Amino acid sequence: MLKILKLTILLLLLLLACKTKSKENNPMALVLASPNTSIRKVIDSVDQYEVQILYTQIDRSDDSIVLTDYEFQLDDMNYFYPASTVKLPIAVLALEKLNLIDSINRHTRYYIEGDSVENTFAEDISKILSVSDNHANNRLLEFQGQDDINSRLENKGIHPVRISHRLGIHSDDVTTKPLILYINDSTTGTSTPIINSEPLPLNLKRIKKGVGFYENDSLHSEPFDFSFKNYYPVSSQHGVLKRIIFPELFKTNERFNLNEDQREFLLTAMHTLPKDAGYDPQEYYDGYCKFFIYGDSKENIPEHIKIYNKVGFAYGTLTDCAYITDEKNNVEFMLTATILVNSDGIFNDDKYEYDEIGIPFLAALGREFYDFELKRKKAP
Repeated sequence: MLKILKLTILLLLLLLACKTKSKENNPMALVLASPNTSIRKVIDSVDQYEVQILYTQIDRSDDSIVLTDYEFQLDDMNYFYPASTVKLPIAVLALEKLNLIDSINRHTRYYIEGDSVENTFAEDISKILSVSDNHANNRLLEFQGQDDINSRLENKGIHPVRISHRLGIHSDDVTTKPLILYINDSTTGTSTPIINSEPLPLNLKRIKKGVGFYENDSLHSEPFDFSFKNYYPVSSQHGVLKRIIFPELFKTNERFNLNEDQREFLLTAMHTLPKDAGYDPQEYYDGYCKFFIYGDSKENIPEHIKIYNKVGFAYGTLTDCAYITDEKNNVEFMLTATILVNSDGIFNDDKYEYDEIGIPFLAALGREFYDFELKRKKAP
């Protein structure tokens, strides 16, 4: 009886915490009141984990599509490190930029001056979306430059956002490296380096985190400062995904300028599993970059379920931004969530509770929303 009373009180608190268009039958509150231990462990100490969630209900009727958002602790001013989630807009904008250059397309081979690795733009985008390859992302950043990426997102109404550095190597160089492009089998061209503006420090809440960090094998007993890092909050991630999945719901100038062939390529790459992209299924199992529903499992994802998403994980922060569909059971919804799992408050010590807390929470969260959608009555 006491357990039921506690869940009832929690449900009422969540109804107040979740800003929604309707307080009746609030799916966010219902999901977060779940007795699932992976969810309870986080929600019972929610401030420690810096959780933010945005869920979109999708209703179709004849030719109309209605999206209804439900949020939990959503706050663009509360900083979290976006990690590899920034790779999705970088990849989409690379496709868009290719439309502006007559001599190349996504099948054009290229390499970075001074590097020996050759790839096509299509191969790099596929690597980014199937296994979150850092080098592929950095090559596409060299192709565009930080300023161009930021301004084009801003012009489409996707803000706030700030891409300031590469991933993996964390280079802060504001000048891009030249690309050597194969115009045809016998001719190459070299791109001109792009000089980008120096990033300004971000003025956000929780921009300094923890009690210490390691740098060059030395422990510094002060909060880790993220003020010069990439910034890509949940609302902006959700905005990019909505424009990819439902471009018709946006004004022309707010859409990504992709032709139908490019969009189909992008959508296919987003849901393609690593094993179907040629990677070892033992190392890169189906849930490797699909945190929602399957992140805590090595089981195969059924063919009738497709997850169009981009995850990120670094510095103890796990994030997933996904459009999930089940054609067999008429289920579809969008979900973006982030969680910080760093109990000792030390960054760069490689001691984060990804497998113990973070991924189980996101997987359980995805399953709870999926189950809710499975039971929800929809228009015929």
